[in-house]
Amino acid sequence: MLGMVFTEFVEMVESTYSPELADEMLVAANLPHGGAYTAVGYYPHDEIIRLVVTLSQLTGTPVETLVQAFGRHLLRVFVRAYPSFFTSKKDIFELLASVDAEIHREVRKLYPDAQLPRFEVLQRDARSMTLTYRSPRSMEALAMGLMEGVAEHFGTPVTISQEKAPPPDTATVFKLELA
Repeated sequence: MLGMVFTEFVEMVESTYSPELADEMLVAANLPHGGAYTAVGYYPHDEIIRLVVTLSQLTGTPVETLVQAFGRHLLRVFVRAYPSFFTSKKDIFELLASVDAEIHREVRKLYPDAQLPRFEVLQRDARSMTLTYRSPRSMEALAMGLMEGVAEHFGTPVTISQEKAPPPDTATVFKLELA
């Protein structure tokens, strides 16, 4: 997993809670390399899980809530770092429809070893969108937080629901409807 995810998670903990809690989380997670991350490095996915679970234990906040909040945080980071991805799109649906074809293509140029999730638009009209999310990491809560962040960015009130696709498919289906 990209180191940027780890460094931004620690940044979110520092800004939301405190630098002291971030340090406590890094120590309590008992990570193999002590929790020292660089934005350009690659780290095992299970380490982010350990960090989130540890933060959940320290704060009493459910893991899913923390991961969704992190998704919203990451979206704000992406808006600052890559404003052209956002200013070139007219609305939430146009941006989400471009994730695989445009945004992830550019991410792969910067990080060729990145293992990115897949998003596929199943249905889209002026008031709703249905898309699938596929990832071996099963970070649906992060995807939900990112989508909530996109809605906030565009100032679009939206209802987002999710459900697992019928077996044997392992995808999650997200339905977004304008409120």
